[in-house]
Amino acid sequence: MKRTIISLAAVLLFCSNLSARQRLALSQAECRERALAHSEELQQADNAIRQAGLDRKIASSAYLPNVAGSATGTYVLPDIDMMGTELRMRGVYMAGISLTQPIYTGGKISSGQRLAKIGEAVASEQRRMTRMEVIAEADNAYWSYIAVERKVRMTEQYKTLMDTLFRQTEAAQRVGMATDNDLLRIDARRSEIEYQLQRARNGADLCRMSLCRIIGVESDTEFIPTDTLVSISAPVHLDDNIDSRPELHLLEKQIEANEQQIRMTRADMLPTIGFSAGYTYYGNIKLKGTADIGNGTQIPYTQQFRDGIGLAMIAVKIPIFHWNEGRNKVRKARYDLDNARLELQKNSRLLDLEVQQAIRNVEDGYRMIEAADIAFRQAEENLRVMRNRYAASMAPLTDLLDAQSQWQQASSNLIEAQTQYKIYETEYLRATGKLE
Repeated sequence: MKRTIISLAAVLLFCSNLSARQRLALSQAECRERALAHSEELQQADNAIRQAGLDRKIASSAYLPNVAGSATGTYVLPDIDMMGTELRMRGVYMAGISLTQPIYTGGKISSGQRLAKIGEAVASEQRRMTRMEVIAEADNAYWSYIAVERKVRMTEQYKTLMDTLFRQTEAAQRVGMATDNDLLRIDARRSEIEYQLQRARNGADLCRMSLCRIIGVESDTEFIPTDTLVSISAPVHLDDNIDSRPELHLLEKQIEANEQQIRMTRADMLPTIGFSAGYTYYGNIKLKGTADIGNGTQIPYTQQFRDGIGLAMIAVKIPIFHWNEGRNKVRKARYDLDNARLELQKNSRLLDLEVQQAIRNVEDGYRMIEAADIAFRQAEENLRVMRNRYAASMAPLTDLLDAQSQWQQASSNLIEAQTQYKIYETEYLRATGKLE
C-alpha cells in the first residue's frame, strides 16, 4: 500500500512538472526576443553578413602579390641520343617559386573592392529588414492570440449569463410565470452561444500554435499573456518619412552596384600591366658520351647539370579591336543602371503609399476604439436596464435577449479594435523603418 502511494505521488509529480514545462508566461517584449532568437531567416541573414565580410577580404587580397611554389620530378626512358651524346633524364627534378603582382588593371580591382563593400551594406540592410518582419509577425501573432483569448472569456461569461437565465426561466415556467416558448427561445440562444464558444476556442488554439511556431517552442505549449491590459494612446506626430526603410536603402545600393559594374566593364577596354618574378632550381640532368683528345683517342665522359635560373618580367596587355564588344557591354551596363534608377523611383512611390496607408490605419484604428468603447458602454448600460425591467416584468424576454446579444457584439468589437490597433502601431513602425 505504501509503495502504491509513493508510485502515485511520483506520477503526479511528473505530470505536474510536465504541465509546468508546457505553460509559458509571455509578454510582448519576451515574445519578440524569442522570435528573434528562433528565426531561421534572421540566422540566414547573419550568415549573409559574414559571407559579405569574407567577400570584402577576398576583394582586398587582389591588391597583394600572388606567391606560388612548384615542384616537378621526371623520369624519362630511354636516354636521348644527341649526335653521339646521350642525354639522361632519370630522376630530373625542378623546384621553384614565383611572384605575380598586378600593377594596373584599369580600375577593376578597386571597383571589385567597392562592390564588396556595397555587398556588406546590402547584407546589413537585408538583415534589418528581416528583423523587422520577424518582429511584426511576432506582434501580430501575440495580439491575435490575446484577442481570441479575450473573446473566449467573454463568450464564456455570456454563456454563464444565459445558463443563469435558463435556470431562472425554467423555475418560473414550473410555477406558470413563464411559457414554454420562452424556455425554448433561451435554449436556442444557449446552443448558438455554445457554437460560438467552440469556434472561439478553435481559433484560440490555432493562434496559440502559430505563436508556438514563431517563438520556437513545442506546439502543445500553453501561453499566459502578461500584457492583457492593452495600453492605448492617441496617435500624435505620425511621421511619413521613409528614409529609414531598408527597402529604400537596398534600391540605392543597387544603383551604386550598377555604377561599379560599368567601371568594371570599362576596365576590360583598358591596358593591364603586371609584374612577375620567379626562381627555379633544377638538377640530375646528365650528358654521357666520348670526347676526342687527339690522335683519334676517344675517352668517355659524364657531365651533370645542377643549377638555378631567375626570371623577372613586366607584361603589358593592350586591347586593340574586338568588334566593339567592350563598348556594347558598357552600353548594356548603362541600361541596367537606368533600370535600377527607375526601380527606385517606382518603389519610392509605393513605399510612400504604404506609409500613408499605415498612418491612416493607426488614425482610423484609434477612432474605431473610441466608437467601440462608446458602443460597449451603451450596450452594458442597456443590458443592466433590461435585466432590471425583465426582473420586474416590465420588459419581454426578447428585449433582454437582444440586449445580451448587443452586449456580446459590442464586447467583441472592442476587443478587436484594441488588439488591431496594437498591430497597426507595429505596422506603422515597420513601414517607416523604425521597428527595432
